[in-house]
Amino acid sequence: MPQGGARAGAGRTPLDPKLKKKDYKIYLNAVEYELINRYGVGGSLSARILNLVNAELQRRLNRNYNYKYIDLFAGVGGFHLAFEKWGNECVFASEIEPHCQKVYEKNFGICPEGDITQIEAKDIPDFDILCAGFPCQPFSYAGRLEGFEDKTRGTLFFDILRILKEKKPKMFLLENVKGLKSHQKGETLETIITCLEDIGYTVYWSVINSHDFGVPQKRERWYCVGFDKNIPFVFPKGTDNQTTLRDIVDVKLNDPKLRLSDFEMERIKHHFESSDIRVKHDNSKYDPNTKKGKYGVYSFLKPDKTLRFHIGDAAKTQIQEAYYCSLDSVAPAIIVAREPKLWDLGRRLSVDECRKLQGFPDDFIMDESEVQAKRQMGNSVAVPVVQAIAKAMLDTYAVYTGEGRK
Repeated sequence: MPQGGARAGAGRTPLDPKLKKKDYKIYLNAVEYELINRYGVGGSLSARILNLVNAELQRRLNRNYNYKYIDLFAGVGGFHLAFEKWGNECVFASEIEPHCQKVYEKNFGICPEGDITQIEAKDIPDFDILCAGFPCQPFSYAGRLEGFEDKTRGTLFFDILRILKEKKPKMFLLENVKGLKSHQKGETLETIITCLEDIGYTVYWSVINSHDFGVPQKRERWYCVGFDKNIPFVFPKGTDNQTTLRDIVDVKLNDPKLRLSDFEMERIKHHFESSDIRVKHDNSKYDPNTKKGKYGVYSFLKPDKTLRFHIGDAAKTQIQEAYYCSLDSVAPAIIVAREPKLWDLGRRLSVDECRKLQGFPDDFIMDESEVQAKRQMGNSVAVPVVQAIAKAMLDTYAVYTGEGRK
């Protein structure tokens, strides 16, 4: 099976010849040469010229489009925000979880339909773009590795497929966990790509890290773009990877509900009172027949300012037991089963900070329940990443077809 990945144009579809670099001759006078060197960015003349050309192309491309899109497995609307930003209209949404439905409706005025498996494709309004972050559990290392054998959720991809077959939209954008690409030794991904190509789409996929797009979170996710025409596509490359949790955390916030437990604070204190690089903790309280009781618990402050606790020996050969961030670090991927914790502030992230961690706007209305709100953020896409991919899709389609711009 041909491999995809972070490489531009990766996937089963070969790189379009139009995307391959060629030599071209350009004639410049002395003034033009000086201006290019002054205002262009890059390590070579060709790089500076390309930088200026791309900047002007972005200026000339109309930023707004008028496509209609649908939002499947919509959650609280990360995809909705991304495509709405560029002027498109959501004509249908589907989300089975009632709490998410309420939040979606509060923010967008659309109450998502329920179980997509019970909705006929012919009953969905016509649309141009399909968006779907299909459920993670069947493919995620954070859940059971069952894939398509999971009878209740694993086949939901085929609901995406039947809708694409029936409605034949111009484009689609899919999202899933990074582990999808290696699930069942790549057979799951091969099945997905083959099915999409067999119904007439040119398909590209890549694993993208949200930290490269301005949010202090290392959230690597698999994204898949498809077009109804043979159009070359390059995934956007994020350039803003300098953010840390200090950029989103309210250091003055003192909420007792967010404080770490006394046990956690004692362990953190013990680590920093020790002069050892890797600190051993008291394991006498654990059952000697458990891994913690047998191998002990150790902690280590990594160069990235995260504090890790491991079950095992000083050589760190065993299992990670706990993970703490700091203001000067980046959070791991926020998921349903885990929210980031700060060792230097001695607390968990607030709902508002989790919102910022996923790049949702300040005026976004969150669920009133802290538990539900954090669960919803853990299940969401990182909005800045999807916005960038959406823009690249829309611009590419416009350039190669002349369609879609207002």
